[in-house]
Amino acid sequence: MLNNEKGFTLIEMMIVMLVISILLIITIPNVAKHNTNINNKGCEAYVKMVQAQVQAYEMDKNKVPTLQDLITEEYIKNDAKGCPNGKTVSIDSSGNVTAVVTP
Repeated sequence: MLNNEKGFTLIEMMIVMLVISILLIITIPNVAKHNTNINNKGCEAYVKMVQAQVQAYEMDKNKVPTLQDLITEEYIKNDAKGCPNGKTVSIDSSGNVTAVVTP
């Protein structure tokens, strides 16, 4: 009497692993590309937020702030280190905010 056990054969399991591996090879580079894009969008949003706080500071104090002035007066949080993509925020003498790469 033969046992009629149902299950996957070794070949079927290897084919499934091959398909999963191909899907991973295709999706991982796309995820990495989108991660960079997300970090750049986050940096743009952070720069706009700091620019809005610079304008609020100018209206309150009638002078252009430095980044340290914004932190001291609690217009932005002290733990806000910069952009998610590694750039830091700088404020020029006319109050324009830009993200720059730090060496």
